[in-house]
Amino acid sequence: MDRKLVRDKELRREVRKFRIHKKIKGSNERPRLVFNKTLKYLYAQLINDSKGITIKGFSTISKDLNIETTNRKNIISAKILGEFVGAKLKELGVDKIVFDRNGYLYHGKVKIFADAVRSKGIQF
Repeated sequence: MDRKLVRDKELRREVRKFRIHKKIKGSNERPRLVFNKTLKYLYAQLINDSKGITIKGFSTISKDLNIETTNRKNIISAKILGEFVGAKLKELGVDKIVFDRNGYLYHGKVKIFADAVRSKGIQF
């Protein structure tokens, strides 16, 4: 793949990311849930922007997840991580969040993750 095409794709994601971050902020009542993906793993963080702190972090590296496959970045892992995050948010007493897709298109792993969190009763 041509390096210029890859760089353009990364640049478009960064532009989307900054456009999103101008509009959404996490608070005490509605913390921001940020989804991130790398080439190996999937990550999610619960952030309170008014205090500037990360409340809780989640990832597919965690031993608490029951992922039997070695591939920890596919849509099955995204669904398992989403259900795990939804359950942990309920334990923390968080019912409403602001979802931050971090510039990624709402498709594939991002959509599966968001739907799995919603299935646990979290509203966003």
